[in-house]
Amino acid sequence: MAHGSLNGMASWDYLALGLLLSALLYSTIGQTVPRHEQQPEFLAPLENHTVTQGRDVCFTCLVNHLRSYKVAWIKSDSREILAMHTHMVAPNPRLSVTHNGHNAWKLHVLNVKPSDSGTYMCQVNTDPMRSLLGYMKVVIPPDIRDLDEAQNQLSSLERGEVRLRCQATGTPQPEVTWRREDGSSIILRTENSRLIAVKSHKGEQLHLRGILRQEMGSYLCIASNGVPPSVSKRYYVKVLFKPSIRTKEQVVFAHVNGDVTLKCLVEASPKSLTSWYAETGLKIGSSERHSVTESAINDYTHQVNLTIRRVRASDWTAYTCLTENSFGTASASIRLREQHKPSRATAGTGQAGLGVSHHNSLDESRKSINSPHSEDEFEDAPEQVDGKYPPALPGAHYGSTDFPGSGSPDRAAPESPKTAGVAVLLPLLAARFY
Repeated sequence: MAHGSLNGMASWDYLALGLLLSALLYSTIGQTVPRHEQQPEFLAPLENHTVTQGRDVCFTCLVNHLRSYKVAWIKSDSREILAMHTHMVAPNPRLSVTHNGHNAWKLHVLNVKPSDSGTYMCQVNTDPMRSLLGYMKVVIPPDIRDLDEAQNQLSSLERGEVRLRCQATGTPQPEVTWRREDGSSIILRTENSRLIAVKSHKGEQLHLRGILRQEMGSYLCIASNGVPPSVSKRYYVKVLFKPSIRTKEQVVFAHVNGDVTLKCLVEASPKSLTSWYAETGLKIGSSERHSVTESAINDYTHQVNLTIRRVRASDWTAYTCLTENSFGTASASIRLREQHKPSRATAGTGQAGLGVSHHNSLDESRKSINSPHSEDEFEDAPEQVDGKYPPALPGAHYGSTDFPGSGSPDRAAPESPKTAGVAVLLPLLAARFY
């Protein structure tokens, strides 16, 4: 009987201990609320954040009627307890919690990283538990990886091929677009040599087949993923070929004591060395009477000019423009001839027919010289000859259509004294006769 009493007392002790543990548990995790008391309630949903890496984020949990209950912050997807009430649990110096003394509980995350992405929970330890969920998405601006340095400048022989590669990183995954820096089209050639001209091309690789000199220049790899700023990287494509030379005219006319400029257009890659030579083989450099200048038109085209000042009779000869690079040489010749002034005999007063004949023959000779060459064949290059006529001699009508005797339809030739007298006498005789 005594033994039974002892067992009964032990059972009551265990029961009391269980009730004590339950009370402690409810004080920290869950509490039963008397029916007449109002339970805690959330005033607003927990916000979602999309934030760029390196920025700061704050989650705000608004709770009314909290009383003795506690607010906990939990990273839901990893089940990690971050904070309990105002005390940090997670050993992360970038995390902290604050309370405004009323109903606002905040979780601060500084200098966010991609690993901070996920679901966050604000939890109140009622029974059953009450909670709100908010999501944080960490995004990363695009960046272009540095590949081998050889990718920054690529070379190919003309009609060869070039492959451009550009790899980008970021969250979300960036889209890569290729464009030409000067805005011109990208030429894509299929395996069956079909041409496709596009302003942009999407993808990490750009394959240029059968590349021509016109496709030389800078290509831009642009990476974007909706997170500013977008980034770009420049790739320079160089097309190699031997030189070629073009001239607008093979014969150029000039006046004695005047100035004249001879021009040649050189295409070469790599850039060639260009010089002018007289017919005797003597190289012509810059001097008191000669000037050699060069100007770039594009990446592979240069215009090289030879200017001769105060032209002499000894200058009537041929001049050769010679250029050379590591792939070959090219040359072109221009002959300089004298443009004669009209003589007094063919330009005198009253020789209207001769004046017209001289004007037409001069025009025909110019047409015959210029006819093999198109004006568009040599863009941005002014005429070889200045086109101005020399000052007219007394009584001469040198190529002008604004003076009598030159075929101008607007002005009559001046009357000589004899014909003027006849013109006055005829009306008097007619009046007397009638």
